[in-house]
Amino acid sequence: MELMIPLNTKGPGPMYEQIYRFIKEEIRQGNLTAGSRLPSTRVLAENLKVSRSTTQMAYEQLLSEGYIDSEPCRGYYVAQIEELVEVKEAPAGRFVPEQEEKGNGIDVDFSPRGIDLDRFPFQIWRKISRNVLVDDNRALFLNGDPQGEYALRQAIGSYLHSARGVRCRPDQIIIGAGSEYLLMLLSLILGGDRVIAMENPTYKQAYRVFRSQGYQVRPVNMDRSGIMASELDGGMGEGADTVYVMPSHQYPMGTVMSVRRRQELLSWACAKEGRYLIEDDYDSEFRYKGKPIPALQGMDQNGRVIYIGTFSKSIAPAIRIGFLVLPQELMMRYREKAGFFSSTVSRPDQNILYQFLTEGHYERHLNRMRAVYKGKHDILLGGLRDFEEAFSIGGEYAGLHVLLTDRKGRYTEEELEKAAGKKGIRVYGLSRYFIHPEHNSYPPTVLLGYASLSAEEIQRGLKGLKEAWGIA
Repeated sequence: MELMIPLNTKGPGPMYEQIYRFIKEEIRQGNLTAGSRLPSTRVLAENLKVSRSTTQMAYEQLLSEGYIDSEPCRGYYVAQIEELVEVKEAPAGRFVPEQEEKGNGIDVDFSPRGIDLDRFPFQIWRKISRNVLVDDNRALFLNGDPQGEYALRQAIGSYLHSARGVRCRPDQIIIGAGSEYLLMLLSLILGGDRVIAMENPTYKQAYRVFRSQGYQVRPVNMDRSGIMASELDGGMGEGADTVYVMPSHQYPMGTVMSVRRRQELLSWACAKEGRYLIEDDYDSEFRYKGKPIPALQGMDQNGRVIYIGTFSKSIAPAIRIGFLVLPQELMMRYREKAGFFSSTVSRPDQNILYQFLTEGHYERHLNRMRAVYKGKHDILLGGLRDFEEAFSIGGEYAGLHVLLTDRKGRYTEEELEKAAGKKGIRVYGLSRYFIHPEHNSYPPTVLLGYASLSAEEIQRGLKGLKEAWGIA
């Protein structure tokens, strides 16, 4: 058989690839039928006036993909291809991830979920990633420890102890792909017959995870000190045996739980066998007034606190690396009920984060971001002075958002959102964070996040809100 393959010496791609693509297409279209003998690499090279190595590379690629077979001393033959999978090639160019669009005429989005990605240490992350992969360490592509790499757990444990007062050993830490996965894993460990009390309003994603696992959830009111522990016995949280709290910076209220309230919760947990506190240490890295209060877990003397955290706010949401710190008793249940699950975070990603932590990059990044967010925080609060007659400001001492509450009841929460939207500004009503929004008894309140906004956008957004809400 003689193959007439049109080659373009000035075309895109090497010559062997043009040969490979032509033969592959001829086979897929049925022009070269199964069992047909192909010319030898030497003959094809002579006919096409190319080197034999070029035709050999084309045939080797076809062999590796199953389009042709090689029979010793006989030559190359078209293979049966009914079972072969064809992967359509994407258009040439860079992979560009989708952006979260503002849409609907929104100019400034005060999202409380945002972070400042302009300051992400891309060069450092790229360098570490390259170093991790250039080592040609094949073991990195095996499953690894189900709990996560020991070295990374050790580094996380060291950071948690020095920064948050958490007391744990590496064998108490489980690495997982974000808080949602870790909460689902925790449900396997705790069992499905529990009743969970949650602060109200709360982090709705955690609520959705608990409900998806079949748990009964009891919303418990909050005061200035945090969740009302008195409601856990004889109140709205009666019957609960597990409490989910965010003591360091409650989302969305921004409350920092008092030491006395923390002690009340620990006393409640110790009063009956099998009770646990789930401490989500949300947003604890960013604080603008006073010294940070150590984690609730560090105060626990009886193994009743389950600690969960992620790097979503401090590094980036897409990193998808979180950690669960379990009391020893629950570690035994983990090994029995879920210890056979493979880790949901790839070993290369764990290695990158390990180096980012241990080489001091994380500490430097955090310090830089604290300064950046403090600057934005101050610009926002400075601009909100004009709002103080009509609105009270809350949650301003920590985290990445503040709350504005209508003092005079001039507007409903929905009216505040709509009026802002007409000026191209998006704000977020507090009601969406209540477990039962229809039972929200709080005065009209909206959240203003500022992490992802520039100073100019913050100022432009506040100007728009003044016009929308009639602030003189």
